Amino acid sequence: MELIPLFLTEMEREAQTTRKMLERIPDDKYDWKPHERSMTIRQLATHIANLPTWVTMALTTDGLDFASSPYQEDVINNTAELMNYAETCLANGKSTLVPENEAILNEPWTLRNGEQIHFVLAKHEVIRTTFCQIVHHRAQLGVFLRLLDIPIPGSYGPSADGE
Repeated sequence: MELIPLFLTEMEREAQTTRKMLERIPDDKYDWKPHERSMTIRQLATHIANLPTWVTMALTTDGLDFASSPYQEDVINNTAELMNYAETCLANGKSTLVPENEAILNEPWTLRNGEQIHFVLAKHEVIRTTFCQIVHHRAQLGVFLRLLDIPIPGSYGPSADGE
């Protein structure tokens, strides 16, 4: 079974739900966070938008070392910028989901911070983990929006807001 076509389908399906969530963020709430240890909405939304680029990173590198390549998100200032950024990142992630990369999906990919190894997974597992991270953080954003009394769109059916 080829995984690349399945990944492309899932990526686009989840992107539809992600768009609906990201477009709800009011421009005046980007610095809001529900708790001192939480990310701001800006940080969380930017991370969600950026995550599809991890598919490209998984397929074009052997890993990421935070010690030698500190991870920094771009700074997004409003929802129009966020939506453009999300589409750019989605296109980036989809660009490497090509049939030729099917052959490397079982190769190892390492996430580390210097000598501390967080995980070593096959590249196909990194892609699945990336998709799981998108869903996880999107749900987290849903809680942030709920706390701000912003209606939540349905993800896999209607939400409690009837959307």
